[in-house]
Amino acid sequence: MEQVNQGARDHVYPQAAHALYRTLSQAAISAATPIAAVLVALSFGAALLWLNGFTGTDVVTVMVMGSFQDARSIGEILLKATPLILIGAGLCVAFRCSIWNIGAEGQLYVGAIAATFVGTSIDGLSVWIHAPLVMLAGALAGAAWAGIAGYLKVRFQASEIVTTIMLNYIALILTSYLVTGPMRDVSAAYPQSARLVREAWTPRIVSDMRLHIGILVAIVLAVALYIFLQRSSRGFALRVVGLNPHAARYAGMDVRRNVMIAICISGAMAGLAGAFEVAGVTHRLYQNISPGYGFEGIAVALLANNNPLAAILSGGLFAMLRSGSEVLQITSQVPQVLVLVIQGIVILSVVAFAKFRGMFAGLR
Repeated sequence: MEQVNQGARDHVYPQAAHALYRTLSQAAISAATPIAAVLVALSFGAALLWLNGFTGTDVVTVMVMGSFQDARSIGEILLKATPLILIGAGLCVAFRCSIWNIGAEGQLYVGAIAATFVGTSIDGLSVWIHAPLVMLAGALAGAAWAGIAGYLKVRFQASEIVTTIMLNYIALILTSYLVTGPMRDVSAAYPQSARLVREAWTPRIVSDMRLHIGILVAIVLAVALYIFLQRSSRGFALRVVGLNPHAARYAGMDVRRNVMIAICISGAMAGLAGAFEVAGVTHRLYQNISPGYGFEGIAVALLANNNPLAAILSGGLFAMLRSGSEVLQITSQVPQVLVLVIQGIVILSVVAFAKFRGMFAGLR
């Protein structure tokens, strides 16, 4: 009997050690990949600044370290991280289902439109009712806008890449029409909507800072989506559909329903991001309310390897780089064009390294 137990231990221990090794190696790769991507991108950025007559070390000393000057600077990073985490975590769900939702930017704008309508047309409600109602309107509008592309895919097999990109243009044009027409504040000199009533504003975490509770909501929702994907039967079905829709259909799973659920969740998260931008930051609707959060959220999801939990960290990283680029432009008088090029290099490097990580994991 003792020999049998010893043989079992000899068989189990190597397997456990191998599993532990694989887990630690994957964690090391996941942690090293974004660091390497940012270092490579910053190196190219430093070279680009040096070639244009600026100090190359400004990329690190100003763009990175300048983002953490004080509590207000950190608050601005978290403020910018809020929409990136929301959009990135939502896109992780769609991407895990092999739904390439490229329309988060348009879904953000539609969510902002709906939030503005609810925040300006209703009065007399408590902040505890009105603010959540604004958020709900934004999320539902984003889900409905993404659902258009989802329906076209499941009904007519239309490529969601094409339809979501086209819906982006429609949403931006619609926003421009509304703030210059039906929703325009006639007392303002520039195209913008009326200001949301005070009860519709998202409460701030610190009174003298712009940071609002949206960052807490974003983190909670990202964790919830991770649990949904990894611990629920519906999340398992979404992942199976993403891996092999034919096998999922053979197993009795409703592929069309899961596709609609995945794309609507990602749209709802983007719409919620738009609602937070209106209710928590600008308090009005503008033509260009988003600086490209919807497109940047794609890189956030890719860097997170389609893991909503990791999207919290990758969203924070991109927010830090965005804040740092603004500091670089102001402090070192670097032209905006060069700052945008450096941001583009960072995004390309992150996407490339994320692809490399996926290829390396596949070889293992």
